[in-house]
Amino acid sequence: MKIGIVGCGGRMGRMLIKQVLDHPACTLAGASEAPGNGALGQDPGVLVGSPATGLVIGDDAKALFQVSDGVIDFTAPQVTLAHAALAAETRTALIVGTTGFDAAAQAALAAFAARTVIFQAANFSIGVNLLLGLSEQVGRLLGNEYDAEILEMHHKHKVDAPSGTALALGRAVASGRGVDLDAVAERVRDGITGARTPGDIGFATLRGGAVIGDHTVMFAADGERIELTHKASDRSIYSSGAVRAALWCQGRDPGFYGMRDLLGFA
Repeated sequence: MKIGIVGCGGRMGRMLIKQVLDHPACTLAGASEAPGNGALGQDPGVLVGSPATGLVIGDDAKALFQVSDGVIDFTAPQVTLAHAALAAETRTALIVGTTGFDAAAQAALAAFAARTVIFQAANFSIGVNLLLGLSEQVGRLLGNEYDAEILEMHHKHKVDAPSGTALALGRAVASGRGVDLDAVAERVRDGITGARTPGDIGFATLRGGAVIGDHTVMFAADGERIELTHKASDRSIYSSGAVRAALWCQGRDPGFYGMRDLLGFA
């Protein structure tokens, strides 16, 4: 499979390049970055410490989509939407790891799936997606007498909060309870907040150091607390999962897919 990487100069972009180059079922179709980025003009293989590929990192995303079977995107919401339009135009699969979409942007992204394959995951780790499934199941089994709280911590450079994975965990718990997360989410607590509202799903965000990603879903009741936790110790779990998703997209009909489809949970 010919896979392109957009936003290739960042930490995740470089890991994705390395993952594609090392995978026997993949070929690196090319890589792109925004105008002015320091990676432009470099060989993507050399950029990640691998042998030269003969390719040159450019800023023409459309040209990259035209030569790729699938493109992996871990950029920013508005950039991803522009790439989704290119994916629909060129009928190229788009694998999206970008987080931080608001409701309107999320709907716009999903709309492009009418013309091509869009695969989106808040987190491409297999372990995290098992945590999502367990959180939904526990949310379904336990009533509102168990208060649901989601705690996440990431490195100090992360720009969105709560993390996309934390919000996905909240949606999983809400789905298990048969409610809309937006109606019950408590994303900020500050000052005199009053007693906790039964049925709310709370979020707490920590940032610091070089933490790759820690997520805990808590169900707290009088007398006991259940905690489901995943801690990432190597960022390669995300790049390997994204490449696995790209390979899964081969030959799929246009549509909007996710890790539940890949893992058979859907």
